Amino acid sequence: MNLSAIHHVAIIVSDYEASKEFYVNKLGFSIIRENYRPERKDWKLDLRLSDSVELEIFAEENPPKRVNRPEACGLRHLAFQVDCVEETVNELAARGIVCEPVRADTYTGKRMTFFFDPDGLPLELHE
Repeated sequence: MNLSAIHHVAIIVSDYEASKEFYVNKLGFSIIRENYRPERKDWKLDLRLSDSVELEIFAEENPPKRVNRPEACGLRHLAFQVDCVEETVNELAARGIVCEPVRADTYTGKRMTFFFDPDGLPLELHE
């Protein structure tokens, strides 16, 4: 077996336009494909983070809410590697996105913080 990288991560959102605005216009992801799927009555938006990582966004009517933030089985959070957490926090603040206080990861000693997407999905910045 040769699992060499993560190709994509998929999330389900409750508000397509709000999530598209957040991930594309505020976080800077680029759109690869955008499709409405009438047979499922949902949107599928494929976004590019880097040459090798994509984020798939599925927007369906009335998806169930997260059970508990973030301590439920399944996806806990998405983490983005950045060169400087404080610089990225400042850039996000200028776009109206509030982050938690910056702290050091207990095990790695690297600086990190969290912020949240429109549905409350925890997103991490990690040096």
